[in-house]
Amino acid sequence: MSKTVLIVDDEAPIREMIAVALEMADYNYLEAADAREAHALIVDRQPDLILLDWMLPGTSGVELARRLKKEETTAEIPIIMLTAKVEEDNKIQGLEVGADDYITKPFSPRELVARLKAVLRRTTPAGVESPIEVDGLTLDPVGHRVTGPEGAISMGPTEYRLLQFFMTHQERVYTRSQLLDQVWGGNVYVEERTVDVHIRRLRKALGDQYDHLIQTVRGTGYRFSTKAA
Repeated sequence: MSKTVLIVDDEAPIREMIAVALEMADYNYLEAADAREAHALIVDRQPDLILLDWMLPGTSGVELARRLKKEETTAEIPIIMLTAKVEEDNKIQGLEVGADDYITKPFSPRELVARLKAVLRRTTPAGVESPIEVDGLTLDPVGHRVTGPEGAISMGPTEYRLLQFFMTHQERVYTRSQLLDQVWGGNVYVEERTVDVHIRRLRKALGDQYDHLIQTVRGTGYRFSTKAA
């Protein structure tokens, strides 16, 4: 079945341009002009991905993204922010609230579809079939769940993919560039600083009991280890 993408933008010509590109790439799409309409569609239709404009009338796209990531039923839907804001701090802010990627206007339909495919590919990863367990932390690739001694651990799709890679490649140091290649995939337009953002989010999701497993190796990158850093 074709994936369904929700386009959230208050400018009808932009929605139309994106809709044509999605149709040509064989995706289904839904449209919303503001955050309220978008939220209703998300809850009702559960799209596979959301293209979310930063600047919306009323509630901003950033605020909607933050709300979606806090709600259990919508937390794992990947989000790509559409923004005319080119300053790096704004890009980082978009990632911090839970966006999986961002694309700056104006953009070409080809670039949009490429970025969309990359996000969908890495948020629905193919991996090992058997659960992986480390000190009571368990990742179940089939059920797409992470659990600890106290129950389920909630995290975003990119953090899940990052944890899955780390747990299947323990005790080895990876540079940010290597993590981008392995977790985000080749030919993806993502800055190396993005890795740091998702590492922080992964540690926060793991909490005090497990955040020490994700170790920073100064001057090199990161590793997953049960040994003292």
